[in-house]
Amino acid sequence: MRERSLEVMPDRHRPTWQRTSLFLMATTILLFACANQALAHAVAEGDKGYIQEISGVNLIPFMYLGAKHMATGYDHILFLLGVIFFLYRMKHIALYVTLFAIGHSTTMLLGVYFNVGINSYIIDAIIGLSVVYKALDNIGAFQRWLGFQPNTKVATVVFGLFHGFGLSTKIIEYNISPDGLIPNLLAFNVGVEIGQLIALGTILIAMSYWRRTASFWRHAYTANVAMMCAGFILIGYQLTGYFVS
Repeated sequence: MRERSLEVMPDRHRPTWQRTSLFLMATTILLFACANQALAHAVAEGDKGYIQEISGVNLIPFMYLGAKHMATGYDHILFLLGVIFFLYRMKHIALYVTLFAIGHSTTMLLGVYFNVGINSYIIDAIIGLSVVYKALDNIGAFQRWLGFQPNTKVATVVFGLFHGFGLSTKIIEYNISPDGLIPNLLAFNVGVEIGQLIALGTILIAMSYWRRTASFWRHAYTANVAMMCAGFILIGYQLTGYFVS
């Protein structure tokens, strides 16, 4: 199965209205991304305190926390949007979402269990890079620049691994009780997948309506460039935090 992508159109040939809409979309995503830095992979302060205080097996609370994280994590949502942007058949969507889930579930579970963490600024910058990569892939940049199409399935798994490390790093920082750790982590991961399905369903509903309009192909390039800008903003924000912290 080969994904569809857009050919890159030089900016000088792009209509003024499209450049304007690009600016507006990028600005909107910037404000959204910067409005609450805790949404990416951090856990809300109230949830953090709750995690640190409880012990033993707490399946429902951890499932809720996992679903809440995935449904509100804008970096996850942006990457998922990029992955399914030009996927139309449900079997293709299911394949790529499953590959992403395998990647982030593996590193989240193993990272917490074996206490393997990565600097949160670095891992979140890499996650921002995953958004940039997928946006560039969608507009056909790699085919134009490199002369070939990178394996999209492998890329989805690899970036899924980094998304999982982003979450495991934050969980490790909160010192979850070892009592009931494995059941709680499994419940958290189930919640993450539920949240991913909720986010995916919302995206698919919106995309299905958009794809039926004449404006979809006119704005598809703009949307992906705006998504790429959001990824660069996230990278810059995290690297700045790394060097000044």
